[in-house]
Amino acid sequence: MTTAIQDVIAATKSATGPLGATSAADIQDRFLTLLVTQLKNQDPLSPMDNAQITTQLSQISTVSGIDKLNETMSNLATALATSQSMASTSMIGRQVVTPGHTLTLADKKSAGAIELSEAADQVTVSILGPAGDVVRRLELGPSPVGLQAFTWDGTAQDGRAAKDGAYTFKAEAVRAGKPVSAATHIVGTVTGIGVSGKDPAVIIDGATEVRFADVRRVQ
Repeated sequence: MTTAIQDVIAATKSATGPLGATSAADIQDRFLTLLVTQLKNQDPLSPMDNAQITTQLSQISTVSGIDKLNETMSNLATALATSQSMASTSMIGRQVVTPGHTLTLADKKSAGAIELSEAADQVTVSILGPAGDVVRRLELGPSPVGLQAFTWDGTAQDGRAAKDGAYTFKAEAVRAGKPVSAATHIVGTVTGIGVSGKDPAVIIDGATEVRFADVRRVQ
């Protein structure tokens, strides 16, 4: 009978996983039923060890506590996600900087940003068309470490006005002749709130969805 109770304890521990709180409660009921049956049918000349009973009760109580803790943590995570979603609605209409490499040209206005791992002597931003061709190359000159914004007025490399629409860009930076890491970032306006997986997200310029946690700057 003792072995049966130990088997129930092991099953209860596994119930704190995918089976959920209901399964754990059912197994605890089975444990108590087996324990009562064992006490009723124990040999009077060789009764159960009180220390053993106490240990088994302690184990089942610990598992029950862990199961309830898991449920509490799950509820807290859900509440936190809801709170973040509500808070993110205040960002609608604000300009944000997030990881990405796209530019939207409208009315001769477009903006992006780069993030340097260290100060650079020279930073060059290449704006690319749909076919990957270089539409304009911007020489930004020396730049400090960190996040740096830039603008583009839509003028192409040949001096003509580029068409409004979507473009991409890449950045290159050097210091003392050696390359410097330059990450590219989108600069856009938050037009809505969404969900990326389980995380709240912001929708930029009505198209790009970015996790709230990935927003680098709010302007």
